[in-house]
Amino acid sequence: EDHTGAATFAQRLGGSLLGVFGVLALLLAGVGIYGVIRFNVSQRTREIGIRMAMGAQRVQVLGMIVMQGARLTGVGLLVGLAASVLLTQFLATLLLNVGARDSATFVGITLLLAAVALLASFLPARWAARVDPVVALRNE
Repeated sequence: EDHTGAATFAQRLGGSLLGVFGVLALLLAGVGIYGVIRFNVSQRTREIGIRMAMGAQRVQVLGMIVMQGARLTGVGLLVGLAASVLLTQFLATLLLNVGARDSATFVGITLLLAAVALLASFLPARWAARVDPVVALRNE
């Protein structure tokens, strides 16, 4: 058992570091998407106010902003999946008990990234749905 532990130490350490960096990357991606969508919403406050003054429901505004984030997320996921399929062989030496192209891992991580991105889009969308049309139009 000691011999096996010593033999796989480098792989376990590399895998642990990749896991930590993966969590940090997920956090940074979520904060980045939130920042981009929030900035876009703040730039479109007048437009959102006009839409709401013309009769748009809060749910419609919420859906519009979340769909914008979903489109960005979809493009990012497609590019990321293509790149990860191409780069898995370089990381195969760091993997223990998991294949380089494990479909469960790809699906799970894709769903996790999509959930984080949609949450990061939902928060600014919720703020946009609360915009008072009179205040938005008066501030501009």
